[in-house]
Amino acid sequence: MTALAWLVPAALALGGLALAAFLWSLGNAQYDDLDGAGWRALDDAPPPTDQPETPS
Repeated sequence: MTALAWLVPAALALGGLALAAFLWSLGNAQYDDLDGAGWRALDDAPPPTDQPETPS
C-alpha cells in the first residue's frame, strides 16, 4: 500500500510534464507545417541510379 503512495503522485507528475510539453509544442508552432519536412526530404533526395553502389 505504501508503494501506491509513491506511484500515484509520480504518475500524475509525469502525466503533467507530458501535458506541459505538449502544450509548449502547440504554443511554439511545432505543428504548423506537417507536410513541409516530408516534401523537403523528397526534394533533397539524390536521383535514383540503375546501378548499385560499389563499396570502395
